[in-house]
Amino acid sequence: MKNAFLSLFFFIYTIAFASCSSSENATSADSLQAIADKVWAFSQSHPDGFTLDVRSMTEPTEGIAVSYDLAADHVDREGLEPIVAHALRHDGYVGGWRNPADGKYYFDSTRLVDEDSIDVAIAFGRANKQRAIYVLSTATNIDLGEFTAIERIKERGTMQLGTTGDYRPLTYREPATGAYWGYDIDVAEAIAQRLSVSTTYVPTSWPTLTADVTATPQLFDFAMGGITITDKRLETMLMSDSYLANGKTILCRTEDIARFASLSDIDQPDVRVMVNPGGLNEKFARDSLKHATIIVFGQNEEIPNRIAEGDADVMITEITEAPWYVQNDSRLAAPLLHNPFTHGHIGALMQKGQEDLQHLINRVILKLKSDGTLQQLCEKYGLSY
Repeated sequence: MKNAFLSLFFFIYTIAFASCSSSENATSADSLQAIADKVWAFSQSHPDGFTLDVRSMTEPTEGIAVSYDLAADHVDREGLEPIVAHALRHDGYVGGWRNPADGKYYFDSTRLVDEDSIDVAIAFGRANKQRAIYVLSTATNIDLGEFTAIERIKERGTMQLGTTGDYRPLTYREPATGAYWGYDIDVAEAIAQRLSVSTTYVPTSWPTLTADVTATPQLFDFAMGGITITDKRLETMLMSDSYLANGKTILCRTEDIARFASLSDIDQPDVRVMVNPGGLNEKFARDSLKHATIIVFGQNEEIPNRIAEGDADVMITEITEAPWYVQNDSRLAAPLLHNPFTHGHIGALMQKGQEDLQHLINRVILKLKSDGTLQQLCEKYGLSY
């Protein structure tokens, strides 16, 4: 009797469980189809590409989107449900875009990597045989290619930094020891620390800066050291976000403070203006001064002393450079320091095609801003933050 009762119980339980499982499977299939329908509808209004959280049907605004390697192309509405199913089992994101060549929509299950972890995103992309990864916050497509800039640096074990070494207190090479120091050097070392590599300094110059940055093969990974972000540079190269404000000003002898109160006071036939060759200081002088005598002197770091010695009257320089010389040489003054002729920003300069490195540098700069490090460096070197 007992055995008959147990047999009946298990028979009823099995029927109920099978019925429940069938119901859940049907509901799951219906739910999957409904989500796929929503993704498809969303894709029709976002043909240029999107990343969608299919759990909430919202678009994330930050992160690095990297697709999983799935066996076959998943095209148009009929290919969506396997992608949605994979996404729901993994990270919950689906990416898609319309290929203008064939008019079809392609979909991928996607992982979203934190934007501070671009090397992790690159490694995941490599493991999943992806040709590119995508930064959502900046709408930047990063081509993985054969090697990214970050991968080359890490494999080499050292970051090669191009810098002039003649621009105190941003970048300076001590003649006796060859050691580099300065505000930009400290920022560069923070970038190398993020990459877990050492730094090798490669000399460059203002007249050859563009040619050196764009050289093939590369002479260095990127350049730093008081380099102003300009539209002209951005036409042919990449630049990082700004990590220091800048602007054109002058150095003169202390006794000439009252003599030079404006640009028109400088642009006189009896005024001798000294500049370093090939950079924006020379360009500014030639564009702005039509009457003064312009003297080009090859060693930027020697010009302040030439002014103090009377070999010229005025040096065109930057608000980043002038305070250091005023503090360290009582013969010099910067009467227009707080009223610069121009307003600009300084960044790192690199070849196009190194968007991965640009992104990493920008994230380091953001961290140095948010944790107060840049302000501390400005205080260390007597700069305005």
